[in-house]
Amino acid sequence: MPNHYASAKLRFGSISSPVGNQIPHATGISLASKLRGTGEAALVYFGDGATSEGDFHVAMNFAAVYKTPTIFLCRNNQWAISTPRSFQTLSPSIASKATAYGMDGFQVDGNDIFGVYSVTRDAAVRAHQGDGSTLIEAVTYRLGPHSTSDDPRVYRDEDEVEKWKAKDPISRLKAYLMAQGHWSEKKDRLLEDEVREQIQTALQEAEKLEPPPINTVFEDVLDEMPWHLREQLEELRKAQELDPVNQEV
Repeated sequence: MPNHYASAKLRFGSISSPVGNQIPHATGISLASKLRGTGEAALVYFGDGATSEGDFHVAMNFAAVYKTPTIFLCRNNQWAISTPRSFQTLSPSIASKATAYGMDGFQVDGNDIFGVYSVTRDAAVRAHQGDGSTLIEAVTYRLGPHSTSDDPRVYRDEDEVEKWKAKDPISRLKAYLMAQGHWSEKKDRLLEDEVREQIQTALQEAEKLEPPPINTVFEDVLDEMPWHLREQLEELRKAQELDPVNQEV
């Protein structure tokens, strides 16, 4: 899907459609770092809906027991599609769940960029010092629909949305920078034009690229391709030989 992007070069792992499956991955990655002594920490993002999944609880418990350098950052935007947080847990907060597992937990204004940065930085310091994992709950709000097939007007009050619009993090940061004399409306317009041009250029370059070879579906996943994937790749190659349209493998 469009938001399932990753980059080995940038050390950015991908999510996938099953909700919360990236959470235990982060715990495993951070455990590997601890065992290898590389001094790295893993930071994993997920929504409030993911805290209702077993993956969340398994990963949190494992991370706490083995004191892995993991930062669990929950973006609590109040709605898991049409399910409000109140229907998911009776805990006073998501951050309070950390207590049950024996790790530090903090709640922060998710629309305050400086607050989120500060609490995440402190969690990273603790992770690098060997003090274990941290659960951060960034309280925010999903202003728009969950997806193009979602109509949030069916299940939530538009007055609630308007109240949260006033807390928009981008507008707040812009107002702060302007009050401090670090930004202006002119700079803002120039930046928007510059970013829009960069996006258009990137789209045009991407559209010129040829489709990737279909065998890349099997590559860059495991260090050594297992037997069953080798068999599937061979089957695919034979199927491609019979396909007069697409012979690229």
